[in-house]
Amino acid sequence: MLGAIDQGLITALLALGIFLTFRILNFADLTVDGSYATGAVTTAVVIVNGNGQWWLPWVALAAGMAAGALAGLLTGLLHTKAHIDPLLASILVMLALYSINVRILSAGNNGVIRVTLGLVREEKRDLTTLFTWMRLLGFRGTWVSILVLVGIVIIVVLLLNWWLSTRFGLAVMATGDNPTMASAMGINNDTTKIVTLMVSNGLAGLAGAINAQFTFSATIEDGRGIILVGLASVILGNAIFGTRYVWLMTLGVVVGSVIYRVAIFGAMSWDFLETTDMKLISAVLVVIALVSTQWKGAHALVSRLTPWGPKDSTPEPMASVPNQFSPFAEVDSAHQGVLRTALGGHIDPGDDQEQSSNEEESPC
Repeated sequence: MLGAIDQGLITALLALGIFLTFRILNFADLTVDGSYATGAVTTAVVIVNGNGQWWLPWVALAAGMAAGALAGLLTGLLHTKAHIDPLLASILVMLALYSINVRILSAGNNGVIRVTLGLVREEKRDLTTLFTWMRLLGFRGTWVSILVLVGIVIIVVLLLNWWLSTRFGLAVMATGDNPTMASAMGINNDTTKIVTLMVSNGLAGLAGAINAQFTFSATIEDGRGIILVGLASVILGNAIFGTRYVWLMTLGVVVGSVIYRVAIFGAMSWDFLETTDMKLISAVLVVIALVSTQWKGAHALVSRLTPWGPKDSTPEPMASVPNQFSPFAEVDSAHQGVLRTALGGHIDPGDDQEQSSNEEESPC
């Protein structure tokens, strides 16, 4: 159970990247299936080919994130400069990354092709990854590892919310809402798309890099179908926390990722299910999440249970006194006269006094 929470927190970084493209930018990006694995294999190769210095895992982490950002840059250029459909551009890059990841894993191995790379060494005194101390002390899959990963996720969420609150972040949201209007306001839609794709896939690469160092292995199959996990996390989180505020949406993505992993863990504990059924379970969970978001009863239940959800309120009564500064003040006064006649003179006397005072103050 605790191990599932660990995986959910790591996957939350990927889900935040998917949240940027699918929810904020309104861009169907499948590149993360490849950029996640790119971040993992890049980190593994940097660590294996290094000299075991204490700072090497941090460099490997940055390299994995940069490799994912480069994949997003390529997708953005194909879409904005080559005018290729967003979905097709991301699929092309995703397919190309499979061969690129194999080449990366073969780097420093005398050109021998390999599809997996382990990071566990016999010399336990060597600092292999950022989480080696957890493996040696037996803290993986415990509350200690959960607290460490929660700290990492909180830092990323805070940085992401800050970025979305900047002028450029607001421009990104404007591009996602209405590209035509954003362009009319002077926003360069191509730049916002390219940068957002780089940030999104950079987060995917960061998630893959952390997962490789946490599990002490990396394979080119790490990202296969990972976008389904990210989409499920985004859908579940937005269904629970709503979409009223950006910070609630990002928080919901993290919670949705953990819930998804725990649900997978619970489903896999059934005797009649095998590990090969995990993809089927993932698809079923996504379908359930999508259907539940379209159910009006679920929206009403969330609205009642969450303090930040929209509440039913009685609309404020319209003012009966005409606005003296309105260009239609004379029409409003005539309307009030008709209304007074229809009500048989039953109207608040304060209205008459206020109207008479307005007429006395008028220079006309």
